[in-house]
Amino acid sequence: MDEESAKPLPDLLIRTTGKGKSVFASRDFPIGEFIIEFRGKLYNREEYLKKVNPKNNHFLQIDTNLYLGPTRTADNYINHCCDPNAGMVIRNGKAMLFAIRPIARGEEITFDYSTSMDEDYWEMDCNCESIHCRKRVRDFKYLPESTREHYINLGIVPQFVINSVPEQRTSEPFIIEINHNIAYATPAAMAAPHKTQ
Repeated sequence: MDEESAKPLPDLLIRTTGKGKSVFASRDFPIGEFIIEFRGKLYNREEYLKKVNPKNNHFLQIDTNLYLGPTRTADNYINHCCDPNAGMVIRNGKAMLFAIRPIARGEEITFDYSTSMDEDYWEMDCNCESIHCRKRVRDFKYLPESTREHYINLGIVPQFVINSVPEQRTSEPFIIEINHNIAYATPAAMAAPHKTQ
């Protein structure tokens, strides 16, 4: 990851919506472009379980026993959607969000929280209003198989989450390059360098 990904991002706007604070694009993002790095204090599972407020959870699981705590920056306010326009990639302990489809200026930036969940603890009702809404956000292993396969093929499911589904088939590695930005399609391919704007 290069240093640009750690700089403040004027490309994102935080606005208050009916869902609370939400993050919007202040410019277009093409497929595969880096959007933001998730940050926060690191907590193990035991610490997370003591601190999490199930009614207002802003923790992000980044490994089997590792969570990023809440922040007061844009990464903390990216909402869930069952039909997201972005996906999270975890590489070298960094959790980064990339566009998985073109995101237009003014569009809310979302990702599917289930793609990072293997905890069997926290769940929430979904209010994303997508025609694909599942009505409940739960661990990845509870998603329909076709949805799991879709997300794995996009490269937005960490290996620890894939491992939580014993019967899950993984696809052959491939890399998609669009506009000189690379979206990694499988955990094996994620070890390769990436480009950010």
